Amino acid sequence: MTQTQPQMLPVPGTVTRRDWKSAWIALRKLLHDGNDTVQVFRIMRALNAGNGALNYHRLLDTPGGGRIAFRRTELAQLFSDPDYVASFRPGTVGAAYRDFLSRTGYTAMGLAEVSQADNVPHDAEHPYAWFGRRERDIHDIWHVLTGYQADEPLGEACLVAFSYAQTRGLGWAAIALGASLKARRVTGSWMFARAVIEGYRNGKRATWLSGQDYEQLMHEPIDSVRRRLCIPDPVRYRETQAALAAMGKTGL
Repeated sequence: MTQTQPQMLPVPGTVTRRDWKSAWIALRKLLHDGNDTVQVFRIMRALNAGNGALNYHRLLDTPGGGRIAFRRTELAQLFSDPDYVASFRPGTVGAAYRDFLSRTGYTAMGLAEVSQADNVPHDAEHPYAWFGRRERDIHDIWHVLTGYQADEPLGEACLVAFSYAQTRGLGWAAIALGASLKARRVTGSWMFARAVIEGYRNGKRATWLSGQDYEQLMHEPIDSVRRRLCIPDPVRYRETQAALAAMGKTGL
């Protein structure tokens, strides 16, 4: 008996074809202003068509993934609960996430609000839409787990390369490539690109992070989680970060 592939019915109101022109326009704006996070979501919508559906079904095939999908927790709401964020013990992933929020001023709901800046609905009651929101809401957790800081553009470029390896979403690849080419033009060196390539390779080596139970993982010691998930140390990233700082090119 052969197993048939699940039928990937789209979320109502969404497109299933890649829009390269819109992605290019958004990428140019993002490279001009790395803080224009709205463009990131435009690129994702333009190039990641169908990616959420594929990864949602991958989640269902992952041990424990069916339970995660059944609970359908909205992580942005959970991570925005001050009592929840304050509850993590020192040394845990959650404590590192709490420090990340304090250091950057970011919030889980803030990222959710940016994703809706174009009045595109993100709250559809559909499994694929829920999975897309989940991927959005664990982005900052991946900053914490991978060691790639939210420094723009290097840390973000390395993390999006890591994310491309993990999710196969072309939007991530487009941002990583665009940032690398811009850095090459500004610095005259490929060191930025080599750090981004390291991010991709680290993503390939690591366990599939989208299949993790984040409600449980947040309470685990961060060092043991990194070992368990085979997340490599970002050596070249830190070397490049220091080199760019010495050149006065951190902001590119």
